[in-house]
Amino acid sequence: MLFDLPDHDTLYRALIERDDRFDGQAYVGVTSTGIFCRLTCPARKPRPENCRFFASVGACIEAGFRACKRCHPLAPMANADPAIATLLNALEERPEFRWRETDIEAMGFDLSTVRRSFKRQFGMTFLDMARHRRLRDGFEALTEGSKVIDAQLDAGFSSPSAFRAAFARLIGRAPGSLSTTGVLLADWIKTPLGDMIAISSATHLHLLEFIDRKALKSEIATLEKAVKGRLGLGSHAPTDQIRAELEAFFAGQSATFTAPLALTGTPFARAVWAELQRIPPGVTKSYSQIAQQIGRPSATRAVAHANGANQLALVIPCHRVIGADGSLTGYGGGLWRKQRLLELERQYRGLDQGP
Repeated sequence: MLFDLPDHDTLYRALIERDDRFDGQAYVGVTSTGIFCRLTCPARKPRPENCRFFASVGACIEAGFRACKRCHPLAPMANADPAIATLLNALEERPEFRWRETDIEAMGFDLSTVRRSFKRQFGMTFLDMARHRRLRDGFEALTEGSKVIDAQLDAGFSSPSAFRAAFARLIGRAPGSLSTTGVLLADWIKTPLGDMIAISSATHLHLLEFIDRKALKSEIATLEKAVKGRLGLGSHAPTDQIRAELEAFFAGQSATFTAPLALTGTPFARAVWAELQRIPPGVTKSYSQIAQQIGRPSATRAVAHANGANQLALVIPCHRVIGADGSLTGYGGGLWRKQRLLELERQYRGLDQGP
């Protein structure tokens, strides 16, 4: 059973104080470095906005973080099982290698035993762990203009079908079907709260979502259908603009987003989204308040649905909408992320954020 994590501020204090009470029960992922650590790590402490806390090593790895070489968060698992130690060392030495079951067997290990050990310790298999380390490299190579075969090799996928399958699980499209000259271009944006996918045309931003949002594949499929399959990889001007605006936002410099937006929802949804954009940073409103303000006081449930249909995270600030009782309620990017965004925006409260 996983440890029920305390709030972000409590865990950050524990990190600063190197409190060993949380050792083995909580870990910190540092978004500025891509590294995850024990809370007792002696390394220089990151800024609070660059910290994500997890209840397990597996969750850190699944989120794309690599183990710290100073505090060695994988050491307890490795010490508990020599097979885990050997395989983790092999993965560290050859992160680009595409591991197969036969490779594990060739090292003298029983496949079922290794599978159970890794699932028990990390919540994923050894092969899953190796794939997580390779996929982002392949995506970034593609967005930089590499050919599919080059990106595949850069990411260590010796099998084209394996690379296509892993890529398709991420955005719902095989990489070979994407060029760098599409009407819409998809690009990867790193933020302190996790990586995002931005999709833009030459004139407008159509999508901005965290990559772990469950609705991402269906949202991309809808956009692709609208442009008759002309979806590619790369960066149009609106993506470059939103990347710079996000950097300023997370740096505490500005909560103003002026990138031109493509809003394709119903008139009701667009009215809700327009009202969301009027909520100042550092302020929250309830679904019922939004319904009142758009002149539809009985449409609270429909407002919640429109809020959830927003595919321009942060820019249309659906994270500023909470339950009537003050609860965070649902958020496609995860409630932990919603809480962090609201905490971050306190610094902007009362400031003039007009263009």
